[in-house]
Amino acid sequence: MPIRAQLCYTVRMNRTDLLIEWYPTHHRELPWRATRDPYAIWISEIMLQQTRVAAVIPYYERFLKELPNVASLAAVDDDRLNRLWQGLGYYSRARNLKKAANEVLLRFAGRMPQTYEDLLSLSGIGSYTAGAIASIAYGERVPAVDGNVLRVYARVMNDPSDIGDPAMKRRVFERLKADMPNDAGMFNQAMMELGATVCVPNGQPLCGSCPLASVCEARKNGTERILPNKRPKKPRTVEKRTVFALYDAGAPLLLKRPNRGLLAGLYELPNVSGTLSAEQAMDMLTKWDLHPLGSVQRYEAKHVFTHIEWHMRVYAADVSGEGTKRFFRSDGSQSIPTAFAVCLPAQNLTENQKA
Repeated sequence: MPIRAQLCYTVRMNRTDLLIEWYPTHHRELPWRATRDPYAIWISEIMLQQTRVAAVIPYYERFLKELPNVASLAAVDDDRLNRLWQGLGYYSRARNLKKAANEVLLRFAGRMPQTYEDLLSLSGIGSYTAGAIASIAYGERVPAVDGNVLRVYARVMNDPSDIGDPAMKRRVFERLKADMPNDAGMFNQAMMELGATVCVPNGQPLCGSCPLASVCEARKNGTERILPNKRPKKPRTVEKRTVFALYDAGAPLLLKRPNRGLLAGLYELPNVSGTLSAEQAMDMLTKWDLHPLGSVQRYEAKHVFTHIEWHMRVYAADVSGEGTKRFFRSDGSQSIPTAFAVCLPAQNLTENQKA
């Protein structure tokens, strides 16, 4: 081996060794790290996408208690699944979990696939999740490249490439795959943990606590607070809506959303595009053959999705009339997405104004 190549290989091995030595005594104790059950690891990884670890733990424990295996997930009622998921957002992830569970039953005799490629073939499982399950549960020497890993890589290698570029992610995947140690599961978890707790975002890495500080090219070159580079996100689109929080004998009136698109298949409060005046809102109630009982409250609410913001004017009232028959009367079993839950009067009592 040429001297330069041998030196590069030695540096890579040193980084790997340092990371694997660091992880056992510095990682957080989290419930999904106490198992090698591929099903439990899968559930945790899907829940952790764009959600804080502390917020996930109670959802994860409740979910596994009620749906402990692939068969129970495949058979669960959609409304119950949505209730278990309520508060995590991104309900399409829950739908894909159930869809993938049925694929496991049909294609893999009910057992979670044991290879990266087979895992990647399931609905809702991308390269990162497939790599995490395959390496942690089965020891397959394959990377799990998420945002934390990309950030660590960019700093350690002093790589100025845009970490949001799919080509960068593919390059990191191939580079890590070539250097993957025998204990791939520990290595992947160590990389993720380092990015989550030490090599943190927003230009504030905790280099004094980093096991890779001595071999970090960004630290050597003074770019650790500049990297990684990532193209700014496009501004969110703002949509104005008018939402009706209507109650029939104390029960919220709901509609079910279409099975495709945003919040597909979930329950919603009646709503229309645009910001209606009080007079226009009363006209809408008349059109729906609904009659307010007492005063109508008006307040503002907002909900932020990944690419969209809803700015909502809310009208809340107890109602009666034949029009109530066109709605579902909530019995508490329906999952109301946060986008609409924030519009319920109990969430906004201090902001109420009489319409």
